[in-house]
Amino acid sequence: MSLSYRSSEVPAVLIEPTHRRIRLKNGERAIADTTGAIVIYENGGHPVYYLPKGDFIAGVLSPAAKGEASPLLGERHVFDVAGVGASKAWSFDGSTIGRDELAGFVTVEWSAVRWFEEDEEIFRHARNVYKRIDTITSSRLVEVFVDGQLVARSNRAVFLFETGLIPRYYFPAEDILAGRLVESDLMTYCPYKGNASYFHFELDGHRHDNIVWYYPEPVDESLKVGGLISFYNEKVDEIRVSAEAST
Repeated sequence: MSLSYRSSEVPAVLIEPTHRRIRLKNGERAIADTTGAIVIYENGGHPVYYLPKGDFIAGVLSPAAKGEASPLLGERHVFDVAGVGASKAWSFDGSTIGRDELAGFVTVEWSAVRWFEEDEEIFRHARNVYKRIDTITSSRLVEVFVDGQLVARSNRAVFLFETGLIPRYYFPAEDILAGRLVESDLMTYCPYKGNASYFHFELDGHRHDNIVWYYPEPVDESLKVGGLISFYNEKVDEIRVSAEAST
């Protein structure tokens, strides 16, 4: 089904088709498989895939009680998902925006199942097609200041530009001039970059927790930053970037 909707009356909701094959699994058991999914963006949040009801395996969805209505998408209808749990799926009737066909599309609580785009499993949330990652090598001088000291200096950084966010600067750990990295147990995941590991940064007996991170094995879009470290801009005194290339 082809569906494209950009609301003028309610600009906080965007509904679009996706050309990606979307599959859901409970463990290794397939529960849905479709090439007819739509993506709904609400209030600038992460995109959410909704799949046609008919593309769920027969008997997987069982209607449950109605849920709280959405001011943007209308009446909410809740479903139990066999083998997954009660009230783990829902749809909206689209009445608020006059899109009754939305009632034929269902989404499932993200953490309750495994999500696949084509043959690749995706984690944390769906990737936003309007969000871009650019990793660009630069010879501009990048200097990091912590506790009033210059602690890192590099002219071989990779600048990472991510739509809607401030730039991040990744460079070899060998370019640290003062202080030392201390391994941390913290790990986070980004659908656009992969699994991040963290370091504390110790300087003159003072430890700054988790202000440095790196991607040991980034996803394809971010391969250039693999193994490079980045200081958390907001948690250091300053990251100073020269206007011109260093010589």
